[in-house]
Amino acid sequence: MPEAEILSSYAVPTEPMTVRIERMLPGPIERAWAWLTESDLRRRWLAAGEMDLRVGGRVDLIWRNDELTDHQETRPEGFDEEHRMQNVITRIDAPRLLAFGWGESAEVTFELEPAGDEVRLTLTHRRLPSRAMMVMVGAGWHAHLDLLVAGAKGEALPPFWSHWLKLRAEYEARLPHESGMR
Repeated sequence: MPEAEILSSYAVPTEPMTVRIERMLPGPIERAWAWLTESDLRRRWLAAGEMDLRVGGRVDLIWRNDELTDHQETRPEGFDEEHRMQNVITRIDAPRLLAFGWGESAEVTFELEPAGDEVRLTLTHRRLPSRAMMVMVGAGWHAHLDLLVAGAKGEALPPFWSHWLKLRAEYEARLPHESGMR
């Protein structure tokens, strides 16, 4: 992968306690939308769970990161075999925009935009509670989106946990230690 592409694949802080990350996916846009919204496809790169695709609709996410790839790895300390989260859709404009709550006060937005034969995915995670969470989330989205791109292209999937651990160290070094970041 060219150095410029490697650098551009990282999540970047765009405002206090917000990170944004972009990826190019194979088109058409409806196919990319399916990878975001259909449980059987989404579980292959992020988390299973149903989505009620309307504003106010429920989003159930069920992570089983050990099952994302065939690589046998040791799960890092502090992570359970399964993690669940329920959220509510805050904005939707299928197949271009999906936003839902995340935890107590954060929000994740997926924006899709056609770009020739591909689709630009822009993910923005807002209102993160701390710099430490920005590091975790930046590395997490980076690793999960790498799986999405590989899966959507039919390529071999990288190991999840070792990739995430490497990325977490890189994000720790990359994200600024600015005043106002806890």
